[in-house]
Amino acid sequence: MASLKEIDTRIKSTKKMKQITKAMNMVSSSKLRRAEKNTKQFRPYMEKMQDAITAVAGANKHTHHPMLKQREIKKSGYLVITSDKGLAGAYNANVLKRLLKDIEQKHNSKDEYSILVLGQVGVDFLKNKGYDIKESLVEVPDQPSFKEIQAIAKKAIDLYSDEEVDEVKIYFSHFISVLEHKPSMKTVLPLSPEDSSLGHGQMSSYEFEPDKESILSVILPQYVESLIYGTILDAKASEHATRMTAMKNASDNATELIDDLSLEYNRARQAAITQQITEIVGGSAALE
Repeated sequence: MASLKEIDTRIKSTKKMKQITKAMNMVSSSKLRRAEKNTKQFRPYMEKMQDAITAVAGANKHTHHPMLKQREIKKSGYLVITSDKGLAGAYNANVLKRLLKDIEQKHNSKDEYSILVLGQVGVDFLKNKGYDIKESLVEVPDQPSFKEIQAIAKKAIDLYSDEEVDEVKIYFSHFISVLEHKPSMKTVLPLSPEDSSLGHGQMSSYEFEPDKESILSVILPQYVESLIYGTILDAKASEHATRMTAMKNASDNATELIDDLSLEYNRARQAAITQQITEIVGGSAALE
């Protein structure tokens, strides 16, 4: 059995750890509310962009824009969204696990894919595993602005436009609710009919100047950047929710541990007092 001093030291250290995890839980809760708000505020912009794409391309079934055309997949591009910090449960592990599983199933050589990574955890993990990283972005704010992630989004689009890759997929943790998050994969290039709304929207009476193809060449890259940004906002909400849940579980576990240690401390203290009384009674009896 551990000594009273050792048990008391463990109780004090566990209480300090509980204070830290409880504070982190509250911080993550606040960040989650802001992340959900950002996602909701961004949605109307995405809907308007989608309406514009529909209006321009919806009636033009024979558009030749490369972002709307399927081509033979010779090389894939993967954009992986992870966090810069840990203490987020299985948030990063689940996303990276799905990425590696797909790479192992689909590719036989490193020449068949390129990886772009957002987040320090993903960069460190993939480098340690021996994977080559084409582009990375770290120290991403908890509430990222469009400008802060535009560089890596543009890099992904340039890889596709320059035909260095024939598709771009995003691996991320999809936020469903505070307690539910799903490691997901989304293809952003080439644009699917669902993303571009081709054949689904109603054609309004617009006049196009100079022509539809010129307009598409401008707004489609902006739309893909917006898709990537929206996915990052979704992933950030999932990250904050996962970290909040992990810190709550850590605080609950600390409380249980403190209760167990306090019980053990009281038992050890009672045993020590009983031992002292026994020794006193024994010594007194010996003097008689």
